[in-house]
Amino acid sequence: MYLTLPLIAAEIFVLFRAMLRPQREPTSRLAWVIVIIAAPFVGMIAYLMLGEARVSATRRQRGRAIDDRLVRPPHEPGAARAIADCPYDAPFALAQSVNRLGPTSGNRATLAADSNAAIDAIVADIDAARDHVHCIFYIWLDDCNGLKIKDGLIRAAERGVAVRVLADALGSRSLVRSAHWQAMTDCGAEMRVALPVGNLLWTMIRGRVDLRNHRKLVVIDGSIAWCGSQNAADPEFRVKPHYAPWVDVMTRWQGPVARDWQFLFVSDWMGEHGEDLSALLARPAPSGGGAIIAQVIGTGPTLPYPAMSACFAELIHSARRELVITTPYFVPDEALLFAILSAARRGVRVLLLLPARNDSRIVAAASRSHYGDLLKAGVELYEYGCGLLHAKTMVVDGKVGLVGSANLDRRSFELNFENNILFLDAEFAGQIRARQDEWLADCRRVSEEQVAAVSLLDRLWQNTLAMFGPLL
Repeated sequence: MYLTLPLIAAEIFVLFRAMLRPQREPTSRLAWVIVIIAAPFVGMIAYLMLGEARVSATRRQRGRAIDDRLVRPPHEPGAARAIADCPYDAPFALAQSVNRLGPTSGNRATLAADSNAAIDAIVADIDAARDHVHCIFYIWLDDCNGLKIKDGLIRAAERGVAVRVLADALGSRSLVRSAHWQAMTDCGAEMRVALPVGNLLWTMIRGRVDLRNHRKLVVIDGSIAWCGSQNAADPEFRVKPHYAPWVDVMTRWQGPVARDWQFLFVSDWMGEHGEDLSALLARPAPSGGGAIIAQVIGTGPTLPYPAMSACFAELIHSARRELVITTPYFVPDEALLFAILSAARRGVRVLLLLPARNDSRIVAAASRSHYGDLLKAGVELYEYGCGLLHAKTMVVDGKVGLVGSANLDRRSFELNFENNILFLDAEFAGQIRARQDEWLADCRRVSEEQVAAVSLLDRLWQNTLAMFGPLL
């Protein structure tokens, strides 16, 4: 009885905590309650470790102070009017509520030919930098492409350019511990680790060890911004060569959107105890010489709701003719899944491209648990067979698009810091759409007959794993 009473008290405490947690879907809350009741000790530990997207109080307070201090670039009335006059104003309005960054006009964008071409172009921009180079990488490997970036940053620092780099503590742990990291530091580059883990037990007590900075972000002189899905690594991705090549998309932006991209870097940099860079945001908006309207979306676990999921869903709801989505990890929440199914049911042609072989067996199985419902609603479902399709893209009606780091899974929605660009421009949307068609040519279409032929055991495995999705 002496041992039972404390256990019961602890279970009641954790149950109340799970039930009172704000911004959680009812299905997720119910799933955790069932786990805690069915397996009290294991369930309580699992909930305290994984049930909440907890950021340490110190980091959360520092983030709020930084966000309050940073001045947003002034909104552009012209861009706002152009958005208001089109049928896609709702996604941009919702996106503006996330970071208080409005749509910008006059931007120009270029789509890199492939992953290696993107790295070469990024290095060329670094070599041409005159004032500063800012980078954030989730995964940074010491392979060919990773060392190309390292060497470019060293050259920039040696000629007096201010080089500031953030690399995620877990995703880039090998490089952070290597001589390459020290070489960049020795030449004058300012190198910081994003979301350092330190003492594992203490980190788990204060927050969650798996809250990561998943952003891929490069800013050159405040006038050039790189956005996409690619890490600082070769497409052969030697840490997981069985799934190679990793097929990514990278876009190069010039214009006012680069200053807003800078906003995300400054916020992250200061959040990791870097110096105050807010003066960079007061500089005049750079000229892009283009006609693209673009808007920055930066999300993370410090926000009061899963904003990236909401922005995805709002964009999907705006589709009237065609919706094409590529993502490597498809574990949608209820709102996002409902948006996709609704689009197909109201007559929108919906194409969803996923990798045939996923580096996560759990994610692959959870994704396939939705295949039957997607196909019955009319979604055209394709699996890419020439590597791991890692590109995160969405194109609506050949006019509006979204590119960046966020996957269509709960980790990106609730646990990771992500960055995307939402844009309105038929020409650039057409370029992304053409790239999607290239991937489509290497896909196998999934049929209802194939899904129906899945064995009972496999279906049980898929649905069981899908049940654990809300436990994130």
